[in-house]
Amino acid sequence: MSSTIKQAFTRKNILTTLSGLAIATLFAFLFFYHVPENPGNISLIYILALIIIVRYTDGYLPGVISSVVAVICVNFLFTYPYFELNFTLSGYPVTFLGMLGVTLLTSTMTTNMKQQAQMIAEKDKLLSETEKEKMRANLLRAVSHDLRTPLTGIIGASSSYLENNTLLAEEDKIAIVTHIHEDANWLLNMVENLLSVTRIKDQTSTVKKTDESVEEIVSAAINRLKKRLPQAAVNVSVPDELLILPMDAILIEQVLINLLENAIVHSQSPEPILCYVDDDSANVTFHVKDYGIGIDPERLNNIFDGNSYIGNRESDSNKGMGIGLSICKTIITAHNGTINARNHVQGAEFYFTLPKGD
Repeated sequence: MSSTIKQAFTRKNILTTLSGLAIATLFAFLFFYHVPENPGNISLIYILALIIIVRYTDGYLPGVISSVVAVICVNFLFTYPYFELNFTLSGYPVTFLGMLGVTLLTSTMTTNMKQQAQMIAEKDKLLSETEKEKMRANLLRAVSHDLRTPLTGIIGASSSYLENNTLLAEEDKIAIVTHIHEDANWLLNMVENLLSVTRIKDQTSTVKKTDESVEEIVSAAINRLKKRLPQAAVNVSVPDELLILPMDAILIEQVLINLLENAIVHSQSPEPILCYVDDDSANVTFHVKDYGIGIDPERLNNIFDGNSYIGNRESDSNKGMGIGLSICKTIITAHNGTINARNHVQGAEFYFTLPKGD
């Protein structure tokens, strides 16, 4: 009981109750001054005030106290004889019980709605925490595979070079160094992906957005990809009109680079990759489309969960694309967008959508 009383007399409840009753009384005086022949409608002004007070206070007591004060105000200020309390007036108990009933009913409904909203918020928070833990587990699993594989290759190739340096032909030496160079580049890409995730705030899973040109973001991603894969063939198509989106430019570039590189490496096709953008009234969608072997349909539903994967088969001996796609999903989700994958007649397509508003 003491906790209920303490909840009723919080600073917020007191200020809301006093303000609501004061404003209602002011409007009642104005109405009574201009329409003195119809004082009965003044009760409606107080009833409206009671509903508003109940909506913006916690617990039942503020509403009950307000209803008592409202009935007394109607009796004392607006009922003849004025400025005198007269509890013997005809219909007074009905007015009192009616206003009290409205207050209690509104209080009950509002309290239940607040409790349900609180339960939903707690459930959403729990789901969010569960999703974060799942993401961390997937990233750790992907890191353990995708970083171990190139490191093992670098160690093995460098050991072979050091142990058999005098016995190896020149072309074999070049081949070994080439493999080391490729694996080192792969590791660099993984580190860039992991650093990208650190730009996302842990507590809110959001990013700092600025207005950026979609065309410039796509162009920057293609240029960075070309430095890494000079032979990459990519056809680009963006709308003629200038598209400006709120985003973290570096993160979205990283998503595009990941998707483009995955398409080039895993499609197993010499056909150029198609990167295009389309938009509607609310969103802009980025597409990366290849013309290769496609994706195993069984993998489409969980391809962004961080599992390493190559084409139509899983592999423990090759560098997969799981960590890159998991990070892509993390980045797009932090932008309040969505990312998906699907097969088409001639290959696979990855696409992500970003909202035009914050």
